[in-house]
Order: sequence, then C-alpha cells, then structure tokens
Amino acid sequence: MFAARNAIFTAVTKALAPTSVEYLVVAGGGGGGNCGGGGGAGGFRTASSFSVTSGSAITVTVGAGGSGAGAPSSFGASGGNSVFSSITATGGGGGGSNAAAQINGVSGGSGGGAGSSGTSGTGGAGTSGQGNAGGANNTSGTGYGAGGGGGAAANGASGTSTSGGNGGAGSSSGITGSTVFYSGGGGGGVQENNTAGTGGAGGGANGSNNTTTPSAATANTGGGGGGSGYTTGFIAGGNGASGVVVIRYADTFAEAASTTGSPTVTVSGGFRIYRWTGSGSITF
Repeated sequence: MFAARNAIFTAVTKALAPTSVEYLVVAGGGGGGNCGGGGGAGGFRTASSFSVTSGSAITVTVGAGGSGAGAPSSFGASGGNSVFSSITATGGGGGGSNAAAQINGVSGGSGGGAGSSGTSGTGGAGTSGQGNAGGANNTSGTGYGAGGGGGAAANGASGTSTSGGNGGAGSSSGITGSTVFYSGGGGGGVQENNTAGTGGAGGGANGSNNTTTPSAATANTGGGGGGSGYTTGFIAGGNGASGVVVIRYADTFAEAASTTGSPTVTVSGGFRIYRWTGSGSITF
C-alpha cells in the first residue's frame, strides 16, 4: 500500500512545475587595454532559491565579451550584462590603455586594470556583491607594469616596475554538477621584455610584454581579456569572454514547458539543469 502511495505521489510531483530554482548568472568580461590593464571580469551572481511562476516566459540574456582596445587612445570595451528574470549581472569593465586620458581602468561587474604608462592610473571599481576592483599601474622602472583586472573573488593586483599585475581570482560554482571557476580578471600588460600578468582563475586571460600578444579570455566564463605590452608599435588588448546563465531544480519536478535560445539541458545528480550560452527564455 505504501509503495502504491509513493508511486502516486511521485507521479503527481513530476507533473508539477517548480516554484523556485537555483541560478548562476555571469556577465561578459571586459576587454584588455592597449599597452594596458587587464579587463575586469563579468559580474558573478548566484543563489539557491529564486521564485518562478508557471505560464510566464522568463527572459535570459547572455552578455558578450568586450573587445580589446585597438589603440592606446581607447579603453578596452566593457562586457555585456547577463540577465535571468530580474537578476542582472553587470559586464566587466575594460582595461585602461597607454594614453593619459584612457589610463584608468573602467568600472563594471569587476573593474579593469590601469594602463601601462609613466602617468599614474587607478583600477576601475567593481560592483558590490558581484566583483572587485582592478589594480593600479606602476610608473617607475623599465616595465611600467599595468594593473590586473578585478575578479569575482579578489581585486586585480597592481603592476610593479618589472611586471604586470595578475588578474583577480574568480569564484566557483557547482551548479552544472562539477566545480567550475568563473569571472577571473585579465592579466596586466608590461613594457619591454618584462613579466606580464597572468589571468585569474575563472577564464581570465594572460597579459603580454613586448615579445608576445595578450590572450583572449575563455568563452562563457565571464573572464577578462589580457592587457597588451609594447614593441615597436602598440598591440591590441585581448578580448573578454562571453558570459553564461545556468539554472537548476530538483528532477522530481517536470521539465520546462518551453525554452528558446537552445539551452543545453541535462538531468544529473537529482537536478534538471539548463545552461544558456546565448540569449533566450524559459517557461515553466
């Protein structure tokens, strides 16, 4: 009798839509500066219980990564915001570049690092609850080290006289069923044959010196792009990474009534998991 009741209860529960979901919303990372600072990581937001209503389409937006600065007189572009319903993660700030008017990192989910120059510059501010500030530059020595971009878990490091600042570390999430780091800051560039900054854990890209080119951040992590160095000419900064939106809920509840944007859907570890790398929607 008890087995029959349990079977009936399970069948009824499976037919019901969830009333709340767990979410991860990561914005696009900022682009690196030209002879400049690392891009700031995209904002990182997560929570275990967010109320949802059956029959209403919920908007999903995945922010694009910002382009690296193509000239020393431009900033790295900021990343795009990512959205799930009313939850918005702010795009990462672009890295500062070599020109005095563009020396400071741009504020964002996490802030971009300051550019490589003899002019003092500060990192951009992060957004409370989403990320951290970028690092300052160094105005002495042979390197004029640029600042690293801020990450979800730590500030970007400031540059030194011989090295670019490392990008700030990102934060981890197990929402997909395995632990993954997101929203690492980009490493800062450095002049001459000095040591460039490394990207923060979570997709942050490495910066460059006068013999290398900066890296692009890892797609769908919200990592910041690497800041570039300087050779006989200026080098474009590295591109920031696109973001991602993931939700999950217990697999005792029914699958979504409909989705758009072609999310990857898996059932694992007792959860239904929906992962978007492009914008779309979901209706329960």
